[in-house]
Amino acid sequence: MGTVAHPIIDARLTPRERFASLVVGLVCATPVVVAAFLRPDPSGIGTHAQLGIPSCTWPTAMGITCPSCGMTTAFAHAAAGDLLASLRTQPMGFLLAVVATAVGMLGLLGAVTGSRLGYWLCRSPGRAGWWTLGSIAVASWLLTTARLKGWI
Repeated sequence: MGTVAHPIIDARLTPRERFASLVVGLVCATPVVVAAFLRPDPSGIGTHAQLGIPSCTWPTAMGITCPSCGMTTAFAHAAAGDLLASLRTQPMGFLLAVVATAVGMLGLLGAVTGSRLGYWLCRSPGRAGWWTLGSIAVASWLLTTARLKGWI
C-alpha cells in the first residue's frame, strides 16, 4: 500500500505566493539583520542612535518611556544571541525579535522551497490572541518604565 497524498499538506506555493513569502521574509528578517550590527546600549535605551534616529522625547517631555523604548536594544541583544538580556531590556521587543526571526525564516523557506509551513503558522491569532498581545505590549511598557525609573 502506498501513502495517500494530502492535498493541503502536499500543495506547494504558487509563484505569486512565493513572491509574497519572499517579501514577508525579507521585511521580517531585515530589522534582525540590521540589529546584528548594533552594539546594545548598556542603559537599555539609546541603541537606536547608532542608526541616526533622534532621541525619544517622551522621557523629557512626559517623564516616562514611550511604548517602544528599549526595543532596538532588545533586538540587538536578541540578534547577538543574548535572549535573556533581550527579555530583560524590553519584553515586547524580545517577543517581536523572536517572531520576526521565525517569520523571516519561514517566509524565506516558503519563497525558496514553496513550503506552506509559514502560511499555516502565521495565521491571525484571533481576538483573544490580539488582546493577549496588546496586554503583553502594555505590561512591557510599564515594566520598562519602572525599570528605567529605578522602581524595580
